[in-house]
Amino acid sequence: MKLAVVYDSITGNTKKAAEWIVEGMNEVEDAEAMAFSIHEADEAFLKESRGIVIGSPSYMAQLTPDMHSWIMSESGKLGFGGKLGGAFATEQYTHGGGDLVLQSILTMEMVSGMICYSGGNSLGVPYIHLGPVAVNDNKEKHNGLEYYRENFVIFGKRFAKKAVELGNR
Repeated sequence: MKLAVVYDSITGNTKKAAEWIVEGMNEVEDAEAMAFSIHEADEAFLKESRGIVIGSPSYMAQLTPDMHSWIMSESGKLGFGGKLGGAFATEQYTHGGGDLVLQSILTMEMVSGMICYSGGNSLGVPYIHLGPVAVNDNKEKHNGLEYYRENFVIFGKRFAKKAVELGNR
């Protein structure tokens, strides 16, 4: 089953987080996952994907304008409706708006007809309710991106398990 992670990345941090999610997804049997920048997205792969996770850095406590425009213009063309959707974010500071980015992405996915994923607290620690968020290396070296790697890999694995489960029904 094809799964995609689509991201916008300005400094490379969100790209790295996307790659960690793909790593977790590809640990799941029957999952074939790939990550794409919105500027180089593989349209055919995205159309065939049963699940799509979208990620953005926090830009003024929202997703980037490019990501917002991409979702608006591409969601219908790529057939988001009925697919499993997920979200992730990176931010410059601990309270940099990553949670708002997640909510914006998930809202846009729902409006596009996607079924939004959350493991919530049902899967135990780490609790990843709306999607993983990481603080970039740029500003908080003591709390940088690598500190959050495991959460992104776990999220990817959990997302892929749910996608495969839903696909086998």
